[in-house]
Amino acid sequence: MAAMSVIGIDFGNESCYVAVARAGGIETIANDYSLRATPSCVAFSGRNRILGVAAKNQMVTNMKNTIHGFKRLLGRKLNDPHVQNEARSLPFNISSYSDKAPQGIGIKVKYMGEDYTFNPEQITAMLLTKLKDISEQALKTKVNDCVISVPSYFTNAERKALLDAAHITGLNVLRLMNETTATALSYGIYKQDLPNPDEKPRNVIFVDCGHSSLQVSACAFNKGKLKMLACSSDPNLGGRDIDKILADHFSIDFSARYKIDPRGNARAYLRLLAEVEKLKKQMSANSTTLPMNIECFMEDKDVHGEMKRVDMEGLCAHLFHRVEITLRKCLEDSKLRPDEIYAVEIVGGSSRIPAIKHLIEVVFGKSPSTTLNQDEAVARGCALQCAMLSPAVRVRDFSITDIQNYPVKLIWDPHNHDGEMEVFPQFHPMPFSKMLTFYRKEDFEIKAYYNCDVPHTDKDIGHFIIKDVRPTAEGESSKIKVKVRINLHGIVSVVSAVLVEKKDNVEAEETQMETESGSNDQDSAPDQINRENGDVQQPNEEEEKNDKVDKKDVKKKKSTTKTLELPIDAYMHGFTQTLLNDYYELECKMIANDKQEKERVDARNALEEYVYDLRGKISSSEELSSYVLPQDKTKIISELDNMESWLYEEGEDCSRQVYVEKFNALKQIGEPIKKRKMENENRPLAMEEFAHYLQLSHKFVEQYKAGDEKYNHIAPSDVSKVEEDMMAASKWLDEKRNLLRNCPLTVDPPVTIDQIRAEKKRLEQSVTSVMNKPKPKIEPPVEPAGDNKAPSKSQTEHPSSDQQQQQTPSEQQQPPTHQEKMDVE
Repeated sequence: MAAMSVIGIDFGNESCYVAVARAGGIETIANDYSLRATPSCVAFSGRNRILGVAAKNQMVTNMKNTIHGFKRLLGRKLNDPHVQNEARSLPFNISSYSDKAPQGIGIKVKYMGEDYTFNPEQITAMLLTKLKDISEQALKTKVNDCVISVPSYFTNAERKALLDAAHITGLNVLRLMNETTATALSYGIYKQDLPNPDEKPRNVIFVDCGHSSLQVSACAFNKGKLKMLACSSDPNLGGRDIDKILADHFSIDFSARYKIDPRGNARAYLRLLAEVEKLKKQMSANSTTLPMNIECFMEDKDVHGEMKRVDMEGLCAHLFHRVEITLRKCLEDSKLRPDEIYAVEIVGGSSRIPAIKHLIEVVFGKSPSTTLNQDEAVARGCALQCAMLSPAVRVRDFSITDIQNYPVKLIWDPHNHDGEMEVFPQFHPMPFSKMLTFYRKEDFEIKAYYNCDVPHTDKDIGHFIIKDVRPTAEGESSKIKVKVRINLHGIVSVVSAVLVEKKDNVEAEETQMETESGSNDQDSAPDQINRENGDVQQPNEEEEKNDKVDKKDVKKKKSTTKTLELPIDAYMHGFTQTLLNDYYELECKMIANDKQEKERVDARNALEEYVYDLRGKISSSEELSSYVLPQDKTKIISELDNMESWLYEEGEDCSRQVYVEKFNALKQIGEPIKKRKMENENRPLAMEEFAHYLQLSHKFVEQYKAGDEKYNHIAPSDVSKVEEDMMAASKWLDEKRNLLRNCPLTVDPPVTIDQIRAEKKRLEQSVTSVMNKPKPKIEPPVEPAGDNKAPSKSQTEHPSSDQQQQQTPSEQQQPPTHQEKMDVE
């Protein structure tokens, strides 16, 4: 079913979740380890890539080649201070990517015995490949369309980088959805008691504190719709920051007491981070002193530490102060009073911390509610949105009005104050289009950037060159209409430009120029309100005045308007199509290599398993020992021991074909022994079934000879043939029984179960063909002809020609209806 491929992906810094829209609702998919959470880890080995849970499990032993935390590197440059700060806590090597992207981030790894450099987008694509594979395994169908979550604070550069990563994977992203909006959707769509559209909306605050960031949003709900009001965030505040503070605290403690400093040993520090994360989770539920013990931590020393929740809150007080600032900013931006807030919902792993729950209660005056699944709410919201955007699934109508978090400014004349405009203010609805009108004689450039501080060093969105602009026939400036759009992904761009040519008389032309001269080289642009990707223009007062002037001129002479699409050179963040194609090709090769390596490992494991299984059963007196001669047993066990030694020495890294050949050679030895055991155990039942059927056949013959009325129609010759077949089958069975009595268990039996069943089947066919022969039909007596006879069946079903003539024309021409068939179709 196409509907099965509707998935939503919550792409997190620490772990990912995948949800699917099914007929029964939304379901979170479990991965190959039966876990719902798939770690955001990608590792490399000498032969293949290791993705997800398996990658995290070997992180401590393969630190340099296990990549994690790459979500925070997307869409950034190497010289970005944020990247430099992140690099200090990451154990793998980060450098410049390549000549193709000199400022890009390169992650160096050892893969297939060679040095490789991948960028964060490629690493993200590898993780998405794993999530796509998990979905296809669970749904038993191909997955293409999806909705992926992004933090609400992501800029154009980061959103475009994630789209590029999805393109490398081969996924078709229907929407990049803000995590805050996905959470709100998963909350609102199931609520049956929301106020009607004409009533006062229900205002809900959502607090999402995850592994590496904090997002707070305000949302207004009515029946069948949600509207995002405001959003505030702290992109560098999450559970990992608390873990780091605790790890540093214990590092200082261990340094004083045990004379070891984990901060100087990357592997030990990684273990310490994992332990303090467990301790932090325990402190959320307990206020007593809790112990932390790590065996053989560093320099063969066992370490011990302890902490109370109060101590943790004291160490992290400055972090909790930042949480309070973010909460208050959302409340201020939403322009809501605490008494207007219906509820505060919390999601994300770190929102379980009691100190954060207390701050929520202080700021909003409401106890935090946990209506939603704190880990899976975002993925479920994305799956719902994907179902809404997909034509294959029917979902309850639910309108979503999202917001653009940062104000967007356009500049086309840097030397003129009137040559710039804030096209989309902060918290402007999206998706949305606006049309700007310019008057130009030649090509011109428009630059777009964020008009506020953003959590990215580069405020630039892109610059766009409008080409092929030419003056009018009179040498005047041409009218150029430019459409600027925030699309479903939250990406801002100039999507189109058209040159408008208007042929009119001279008098009318002068009048129009005078009217529009007050626009200062740009018209303050009629907004285009998005209604399911359709644009509805709302002209402003000035355009209405121009229309009135045009109507007056039309009375004198008709005017014609012609539009010409203009090409746009767009310079934005992201890879070129050529580079994306190269990365896609490389990803396909790595997928094929992973599949080939999996088949090789599976073949090796199958051989190893067979060696252990066969040796164990031959050695055991209860299994196969009785079915093989003592001298043969010694020889087979020796051969199996040699095969085991070969597997762990020169056979460690052989090709799949070598393992398959060795496996088949072993099966030729082991399978005959297993077959002898199986024959010996199941043969008595087959013999008993054959003998039982012989008895039934004999009973049939006796009943026939006794004159049973059921069989009066059967010819004596047929019964004689059955008797012959019975005698032959009985003789065959006695012969085989005698042979089997003298046959030892170590020799292949003279008759197999298949042969016994074949003989029984032959006898069955012979007996049933005679025993089930149908009785001959008796014709009813023919009645004498008369005047009062009843009409025959043929006469009743087929009316005479006279009767047909009496039918109305509509009855005669009425075709047979196939209503039921049409309904099914």
